[in-house]
Amino acid sequence: MNTDRLLFGAAYYDEYLPADRMETDMEMMKRAGMNVIRIAESTWSTWEPQDGVFDFTHLHRMLTCSKKHGISVIVGTPTYAVPTWLVRKYPDILTETHTGQERYGRRQNMDIAHPMYLKHAERIIRRLMEEAQAYDHMIGFQLDNETKSYDTCSAYAQKKFVTYIRELFHDDLELLNRAWGLDYWSNRINAWEDFPDVRGTINASLGAAYQKFQRKLVTDFLVWQKEIVASYARPDQFITHNFDYDWTGHSYGMQTEVDQWEAADAVTVAGCDIYHPSAQDLTGKEIAFGGAIARSLKKDNYLVLETQAQGNHGWLSYPGQLRMQAFSHLANGANAVEYWHWHSIHNAIESYWKGVLSHNLRENATYRETCRIGSDFSECGTHLVNLKKDCQAGILLDNVSLDALRWFSIPNGPSYNDIFRWVFDSLYELNVECDILSPNDINQFGQYKLIITPALYSVSDELADALKHYVESGGVLLSTFKTAVADRMLKIYHDDLPHGLTDVFGMTYDQFTDGVNVGLKKEPGNIMTNTVNTASGSDEHAHCVHHWMELLNPDKAETLAFYAHSHWGDQAAITGNQFGQGYAAYLGCYTDQEVLGKLLSFLCEKACIPMEPDTYPIVIKRGTNGLQKKIAYYFNYSEETVRTAYHGPDAHVLLGKKEGEHIVKDGDPLTLSCWDFIILEEV
Repeated sequence: MNTDRLLFGAAYYDEYLPADRMETDMEMMKRAGMNVIRIAESTWSTWEPQDGVFDFTHLHRMLTCSKKHGISVIVGTPTYAVPTWLVRKYPDILTETHTGQERYGRRQNMDIAHPMYLKHAERIIRRLMEEAQAYDHMIGFQLDNETKSYDTCSAYAQKKFVTYIRELFHDDLELLNRAWGLDYWSNRINAWEDFPDVRGTINASLGAAYQKFQRKLVTDFLVWQKEIVASYARPDQFITHNFDYDWTGHSYGMQTEVDQWEAADAVTVAGCDIYHPSAQDLTGKEIAFGGAIARSLKKDNYLVLETQAQGNHGWLSYPGQLRMQAFSHLANGANAVEYWHWHSIHNAIESYWKGVLSHNLRENATYRETCRIGSDFSECGTHLVNLKKDCQAGILLDNVSLDALRWFSIPNGPSYNDIFRWVFDSLYELNVECDILSPNDINQFGQYKLIITPALYSVSDELADALKHYVESGGVLLSTFKTAVADRMLKIYHDDLPHGLTDVFGMTYDQFTDGVNVGLKKEPGNIMTNTVNTASGSDEHAHCVHHWMELLNPDKAETLAFYAHSHWGDQAAITGNQFGQGYAAYLGCYTDQEVLGKLLSFLCEKACIPMEPDTYPIVIKRGTNGLQKKIAYYFNYSEETVRTAYHGPDAHVLLGKKEGEHIVKDGDPLTLSCWDFIILEEV
């Protein structure tokens, strides 16, 4: 996505306001430098209060007023929350899930496979598009909202699933039974009409196949909506979707319920929703990983369609943090920052998910800080828009492996997203920027010097061969424990592990256990030098191995670290192997962050990836802007003033404070106060 300006704004809902204040709101937005609003995605019951009765009064009010004030609009299709009359007419639109039928009240409770839901959804989309298409300041459309399958296990969905499976296995039940191992516990299916309700299965292959199918329902649904919207859209209007992430009180990891790489086929520009801790807990990590995933979906810039202004309880930013967060989004490649939402809502469940304005709808500290952001965007936005990244490291993520670690979880241990964040956060702290790859990106492996596969439990022979070729051709690979265990149906391979890669890693293993009171041995010249090394005594910090440890048996590989334990001390924990022109390391255990950071530093050096001299809380982001100039962001994610030095070609200060001359040369000192940043552009 190349655009001539940064987009800055908020979600806006005239329908929710306690009084008519649209002129006031739009005037306040303009003063804040906002140039876009997102509307409409939440209000089906307002647009269509009864079956076939339409009222688009609020839509036209918002579109007319925004045009008057020069504010662009993104219109969302209102299909993620169904009206009461539709449920009364078709009660089974409220979907059946693993835990029973949904009840009316919350959003996203419907069956997206239900034919009557789809019929009525198409009608409201088409009517909305017909009403809105005459407005030339409408710049794009958002499909639905944070779409999932909502765990639909309805008769409609399961019927489609059986059709999908029959096509996948070419109507061959013997092939299916063998692939899924259904002879176990007499789960064998001998006739298609006997196909069981998926909600009772204890078979991971069948269960994970249904989870994959549920993700396919999401992709199909979004593609279906895109085709409707595209038939009305102008060539200059984009189509997007606000993909979200796994949730642990804030955005946390890869979305478990959507294959976002496949679903991105439904959009012309990727969008995302990123929510994160603030105040004393602000690190920027969620902004970075969310941006890296969003950037990877279309291999291009993306839109932050929702992020917090004041946000949920405990998220109120310290003064200056909101501005820092906005520029952190841009530093990762975003071309838009939009807040959920403009005004705090006066009733219902999100009353205390506060917007830019508080409940009194007056100017406040958050509004005044958005005014400063808007002024900054206006002043230097042409130098920051369309930032392109040239990352030399990539992390390979995989939905099937994520499913596998839900079916075969590490007891009391890390989830798939925990392992992903363990790796990503370590790179972030080292200031090594990375892209996110999917198994469909095999042909792009060669553009990276370092690829990391966190818990890549499921690999096809094609993927294993691609990783092998990558290393053989000079790449550096790091795989963690639980890599290359099973095929794409989650059937465990019966050869040596890691499947298809034992010669690449120069080792294998066939035993694993829980990491209790286990450390890593210090060896002279070893990469673990100066890392805690002993598990003896009461020094609990020595126990740097947790939850999971594979007992590695090197063949050609060198041992980078042994376990420190009275019984496991002769077993390798981390190995490295020269293979072809490249190098492959295998990390057989879940360790403290310090150990992983040391290993990643070692591998970046192997891969000839230039390392920044600074580490977190100084966060450095680089890229090339639309003017083909190098840009460098220096952030201070801490309470303390920090001092560092600039490294790069001669640059001038685009935004921020710099003592002395306006031109900054390589090695010149930089001082950043708490929660502060500086942006530099090469001369």
